[in-house]
Amino acid sequence: MGEEEKQGAKETEQSQNSSESSSGESSLRRIIESITSLISLSYSIKIFAAKWKTIRTKLEDLNSGLVAVQNCEASENPAVSGIVSNTWKTVNECHDLARRCVDLSYSGKLLMQSDLDMLSARLDLHARNLSEVYNAGVLTRRFAIVVSRPGNGACRDDMRFYVRDLMTRMKIGDAEMKRLALLNLHEAVVEDDKYVKVVVEHSVIVHLLISFLDFSHEVEIQELAAKIVSVISGFRSYKVVLIEAGIIAPLIRVLECGSEVGKEEAAKSLQRLTENSDNGWSISAHGGVTALLKLCSGGDGGEIRSELVGPACGALKNLVGVEEIKRFMVEGGVISTFIRLTRSKDEVLQINSIEFLQNIASGDEAIRIMVAKEGGIRALVRVLEPRSVACSCKVRETALRAIENLSFWNASSISVLIKYGFVDQLMFFLRNGEVSIQELALKVAIRMCGKSEEANKAMGDANFMTELVNFLDSKSFEVREMAAEALSNMVSVPKNRKRFVQDDRNMRLLLQRFDPEQVNSGNTKPLFSILMSLTSCNGGRRKIAHSGYLKNIEKLAEDQVSDAKKLVKKLSTNRFRSMLSGIWR
Repeated sequence: MGEEEKQGAKETEQSQNSSESSSGESSLRRIIESITSLISLSYSIKIFAAKWKTIRTKLEDLNSGLVAVQNCEASENPAVSGIVSNTWKTVNECHDLARRCVDLSYSGKLLMQSDLDMLSARLDLHARNLSEVYNAGVLTRRFAIVVSRPGNGACRDDMRFYVRDLMTRMKIGDAEMKRLALLNLHEAVVEDDKYVKVVVEHSVIVHLLISFLDFSHEVEIQELAAKIVSVISGFRSYKVVLIEAGIIAPLIRVLECGSEVGKEEAAKSLQRLTENSDNGWSISAHGGVTALLKLCSGGDGGEIRSELVGPACGALKNLVGVEEIKRFMVEGGVISTFIRLTRSKDEVLQINSIEFLQNIASGDEAIRIMVAKEGGIRALVRVLEPRSVACSCKVRETALRAIENLSFWNASSISVLIKYGFVDQLMFFLRNGEVSIQELALKVAIRMCGKSEEANKAMGDANFMTELVNFLDSKSFEVREMAAEALSNMVSVPKNRKRFVQDDRNMRLLLQRFDPEQVNSGNTKPLFSILMSLTSCNGGRRKIAHSGYLKNIEKLAEDQVSDAKKLVKKLSTNRFRSMLSGIWR
């Protein structure tokens, strides 16, 4: 054969190969378009909904596999050609079944259910055959051109195209390609929430992320997958997608055996997923409660890291609402563990641990007693220590609320608080606290002085009444009401009445509240209650009767204000008795 003939034969062979290759790529493109159309059609099928949902998931998985093949030099691979040919037949049959279900033109339900089950099995077989081709390593990747992430304001289709490209790399790429794809996906979902929705719409990607959580031999791949899952779990509407996909067990395995970064991200995800307590049983069933308790107690022998223990505490705090899980925690020594964590220097960890103790003891007297016996109340009082610069205002507010909920349920627990110096701390925050903690301290003071006479006496000794009188002039109606209520409780104790009356300033500021020109007069009922108590001692009656404000009270009595009438009557009765006493003497 001459040179010209050889060259001609070579060109003919290349042309045939090119034609075959083009034909193969064309068939692949058509089948991908057909499956995409089928997936859209499946959403309009109302009958056999559960079976079609399963089939749709398998179609999406198969479609992503074929897209992956399209991104490889696969046209000359006979195994791929055979899979494409067989898949065509199944897809055509699927179209036929879908149309009959939409039109309700099938001959019988049992027969259609059987046909759908057989279809589902064949789709599984095609996906498995594709995976075997990938795993055999016979496909040559052509990923030289990396798709760039669309810019801000890109349309949804461009975003989907970008995510599909990353999905392909995650599915058939080597470890390095998977790592880079995950890295790009993580950057996308962190920087733009819209990508989170695109990811969740592709159930295949969610399942890929779950499989990567078990990629323990490739630490960075596992960490990146955990980070992406953590971002998705922060969206309330997408949590159910993760739960239904089976995310709980892999997250707990990462929590038990993963790297430090992986554990942190898994703990964050579990904290977010447990905000719905319905997920508690699933976490408990997979050993998640034990794993979380171990982290919080430092049971793995490592140093307690707030970045990890903080979200673990948060997850356990969310689970105490399930009674059986709460009992399991208590039996596991969780109370002492969390009392110890209240001494942490990390704000988030402190707040989570304090709120945990408050939640676990809520409405449970036995656990409240246990918290007190193991030093929980004392630990909370230490958190409030004014000289401590390490505690933030937010931590102190949390501790104040916890003390109120854990210690105000009987007189003996309040006695313990008084012994620990809580009254002095409360006074400090009333005088020097920021507005938020000052108002909270006032609320706590009101509740405390209404609980026991011992508390009333202790607060009187600490000069609370002088501070409370100052609050009667507050611009806030609520604060004025709270201060008056607290004073009313405190002057019910004889010793406090005497102390109050002896301070002329206290009496003057109180009586000024009855001046008609006072713009902050508000509700006078608690103020009359205070005056009625003060008339029980001679000094109080005398100072009220000789004050320039008595005429204001008498004017209110004339206007038929019942509390004013009662007060004037009592003062008049006492004056009459004094006159009789003088005559007899």
